[in-house]
Amino acid sequence: MTYTDMKNMLMMVDDPVQKLEMVMDFGAQMPSVPDSAVCSEIVGCASRAEICRDGNRFYGRADSALVRGIVAIMVAMVDGKSPQQIREMDLHSEFASLDLNLGTGRLGGVNSMISFLQNL
Repeated sequence: MTYTDMKNMLMMVDDPVQKLEMVMDFGAQMPSVPDSAVCSEIVGCASRAEICRDGNRFYGRADSALVRGIVAIMVAMVDGKSPQQIREMDLHSEFASLDLNLGTGRLGGVNSMISFLQNL
């Protein structure tokens, strides 16, 4: 599923609980990480989360359903893009535009994911 698909689906829902359930569904649908990918643990995330890269293809995994969904969104945002293209993106604003009702701990993890991606 592309990031545009995810964003369009989230924009059709007003209920914050339904949005978070949708995010968890995104995580459940995330493709498996191929053996050729290089994975890095995201430091600063409340749950164990990894973002993996195979060239300009991105994958991820996490031990929490909600965090796995957040990882799915983040990797979909950058999938197919080079490190330079990712640095030129405003990932903070883009993620904020999804209007997800996340607690402080989860937002800290999102910021850690963004920092990791912008420093590839």
